[in-house]
Amino acid sequence: MSGANMRTCIVIPIYNHKDAIGGTVARLCVHGLPMFVVDDGSDAATQAVLAQLAAEYGEQMTLLRLPVNGGKGAAVMAGLRAARRAGYTHALQIDADGQHDANDVPCFVEAARAEPGAVILGRPVYDESVPKSRLYGRYVTHVWVWIETLSFTIRDSMCGFRLYPLDAVCALIDSVRIGTRMDFDIEILVRLHWRRLAFRTVPTRVTYATDGVSHFDVLWDNVRISASHTRLVCGMLLRSPMLLAHKALPRKAATAERVDAGWWRVAERGSRLGMALLSLSCRLFGVRFTGLWLHPIVGYFLMTGRDARDASHRYFAHLEHAATGERTPRPGWRSAYRQMLAFAQSGLDKLAAWSGRIAEDDVIFDDPAAFETLIESGRGALVIGAHLGNLEMSRALAVRNGRARVTAIVYTEHAKRFNSVLSAANGDFASRLVQVSDFGPETAMMMKARIDAGELLVIVGDRVPAHDSGRTTYARFLGASAPFAQGPYVLAHALGCPVYLFFCLKEHDGRHRLYFEPFAERIALPRRERAQHIAAWAQRYASRLEHYCRKAPYQWFNFFDFWARPGKTMTEAAAPGGNDVRA
Repeated sequence: MSGANMRTCIVIPIYNHKDAIGGTVARLCVHGLPMFVVDDGSDAATQAVLAQLAAEYGEQMTLLRLPVNGGKGAAVMAGLRAARRAGYTHALQIDADGQHDANDVPCFVEAARAEPGAVILGRPVYDESVPKSRLYGRYVTHVWVWIETLSFTIRDSMCGFRLYPLDAVCALIDSVRIGTRMDFDIEILVRLHWRRLAFRTVPTRVTYATDGVSHFDVLWDNVRISASHTRLVCGMLLRSPMLLAHKALPRKAATAERVDAGWWRVAERGSRLGMALLSLSCRLFGVRFTGLWLHPIVGYFLMTGRDARDASHRYFAHLEHAATGERTPRPGWRSAYRQMLAFAQSGLDKLAAWSGRIAEDDVIFDDPAAFETLIESGRGALVIGAHLGNLEMSRALAVRNGRARVTAIVYTEHAKRFNSVLSAANGDFASRLVQVSDFGPETAMMMKARIDAGELLVIVGDRVPAHDSGRTTYARFLGASAPFAQGPYVLAHALGCPVYLFFCLKEHDGRHRLYFEPFAERIALPRRERAQHIAAWAQRYASRLEHYCRKAPYQWFNFFDFWARPGKTMTEAAAPGGNDVRA
């Protein structure tokens, strides 16, 4: 999300602050932000004041009422959920008692625009009105928070003036039980830190009125906060290896896009240094020894890669549901680990292939007849592959016969660091790789020239287009309706060339088996029946992909929600039957 797309509102929890709320709302309204005022079971007098304010401010103020007093945390969470349901992306939480300087609202909003995924915290600047007991007592909690996060990132965990990114905070409060009273402000920050959100601070003046009303229960709120710290310290001890590892990696500086919003927006994980060290280990000690390092590395990414882990779970759930009596891996941590390990091992195999460390005998054809016939003809062809197994082994086609020229048509913006390592391993890597973002006219003309020159162009068919304007069509895949790109079939129609499918699966003995099969001598898309023909070809491809996924269930490497709707680019009319399934 960019700062320009932010929709920010203000959430104000209130409990019996009838004398202060009018001034607080008046000072906030000048900034033009919608306000959600959450009445946490206040008395009749406060309710009357709030009703009058709601009438006065009209659409700018939304009044929510909780039937009984549930605590500040309960009120804030109700306001955050309501704001998100109303379509807001960020919410500025501020207390109703007038302690905070409303003039600083633009500072919080600007800080959020600079980093939309960060939590913006107020760092109190006190005047002489602050009670010394509160000033020094806060540091007890600060120290505990620093211990619980193994970090000094959260400078002040008790300030009631802060701005949240709503997707991240609502995902947290909907999945984890958090304290509902004065312990809320502390606990939610620690847990957001554990989820690797970034934190930024804004200095803000805090004033304590001499006649101010405080609802802090010295006994019971301190008991609740102490109990919260006990839970958080236990949580820190369980997470300490991961928290220490995180200190070496950058925190999330921007909101992570939802996985189903576009796989190409998901940032590449891992550092170039780490990849380069693995490459060096391959050269010095060989692939087998280097493969031992993958186990702890994959364990780390399994623990920290929640989106990929969830996507893996959904994939195996679909695979299990679609199985007709056959045995398939059960969804869970073990299957996710094995899938991620297979993905990491495929990366090493790519590196080995481009470094010349894979022998020709380690790459075998299941049936070479179709490939040999194509090469003998001298014709170019479009080869549709998938993120299944090791598509990089298409290079083995060229190794097998010097007359075969193979070029991969890919989108590589999300994998620059890994591709740079492969380029360092072999200078020919980049020359056999053409990056595109969409199958437009220019791309088609370039490909036509290469086909006419007798090249084999390899593309993938199991991802939606890496471009917001790309079009998709539905096909049944693993028992559910999923979006597939129209591009390969439109492209094949434009090129007028034969089309083949290619899959490369790693077997238990470590060898790679190539599957090269005819798909169509030519794909024609009559104008009047274009959508139906595209859907039919997509379904045929999806059926073959499902066949090979069953052969090697751990080797499908689409770590995003493949069955989720990609958005407005969907062409549902082309769905070949069945209801849409969102995993």
